[in-house]
Amino acid sequence: MYFYIDESGHTGPNLFDDSQPMLYYGVLSCAFDVDVLAEPELKRLRAELRVERLHANQLGSGGLVQVLPQLLRLQRTLGLQLDIYRVVKADHAVICFFDQVFDAGLNPAMTWTGYWTPIRYVLLMKVSGLFDEELAKAAWAARISLDSAEASKQLTSICTILLTRVSRLPDARSREVIGDALRWAANNPHELYYNTKDPKARLQVMPNVVGFQSVIHGITRRIRDSSVKAKRIIVDQQSQFNKAQKSLLESYAQSREVEWELGPGLPKMDLADVPDVPLTFASGVSSCGLELVDVYLWICKRLFERKQVARELYALLAPHKNLSNIYEISLRAIQERWGPHIENLPRLSDLSEEQRLAGQALLAADEQRRRAAMEEPVVRQPRQK
Repeated sequence: MYFYIDESGHTGPNLFDDSQPMLYYGVLSCAFDVDVLAEPELKRLRAELRVERLHANQLGSGGLVQVLPQLLRLQRTLGLQLDIYRVVKADHAVICFFDQVFDAGLNPAMTWTGYWTPIRYVLLMKVSGLFDEELAKAAWAARISLDSAEASKQLTSICTILLTRVSRLPDARSREVIGDALRWAANNPHELYYNTKDPKARLQVMPNVVGFQSVIHGITRRIRDSSVKAKRIIVDQQSQFNKAQKSLLESYAQSREVEWELGPGLPKMDLADVPDVPLTFASGVSSCGLELVDVYLWICKRLFERKQVARELYALLAPHKNLSNIYEISLRAIQERWGPHIENLPRLSDLSEEQRLAGQALLAADEQRRRAAMEEPVVRQPRQK
């Protein structure tokens, strides 16, 4: 299969740009080489519209409607398939904070079950409710800071502010666990490796790269479902993130044989079918596939953001029923994905006496470990810049 990947909504490290609240990836997949087979038709359309390429943002709805019949014919003839991925950038800042500060492998005041089971999503939603935009901005600024000493100070300040809000949480156990984890983090910020140590590491935590992880998993699902290998993966050429995207796919490909189990009840990461072809970077001027995915992504983005778009263009999206299952990284998506699952977790009354006793013993041992860690004296050893 051939895959063509474009991105929209990029604002770099500024996750709080009101004009671009989401980062989008559009992936067009096809059994054939779109760059070769679509070229004659697209060449005629460019000539008709008197443009170098079909750039949707420049053509607008009016220009795209003019060539809609030809675009629909190309879609039917080539059997084009579309997938959309998106990241709510402000939510990404809070999720990053939780993943680093409440990681039970780094923060001993955190319960094992609170991070390595689906309970992590319950705690994430509760922690997220303690943030306002100003504090989320501060947490993100510290996360991408290259100054470790300054980032540690900022993290202590952020955790201290959050501690003043823990009383808002509705249940005593959440107040205890979240409060203890924040208190330990405030006293030991250097132990959490919160900030990025160099520009390369900084790129890795950007929504562009995090969203690209979803793209790789989506391509992997397409390959697995079709039982056809990837022939080429063409990504829109841009200088900032292409190297990070390339490294990410290579890392996944090298881990094909590894069984990634994140914890009981959490999804396993199956990398067995990750494509083994390197990414090809190209511009929309030289790739018909990228030219077309730009059109699809522009229409989708305007629909999602409730902006005006010609109704005739809906016909291009009609065959892509999977668009109702867009993969989104956001607090809302996490709530929708995990809320029903958590509601259906077994109750104590569903367990046997033997299971209850075994579970209670494990929880008691973890609680003893957690409390002992909090009683240890704080040893401050700030990391070097």
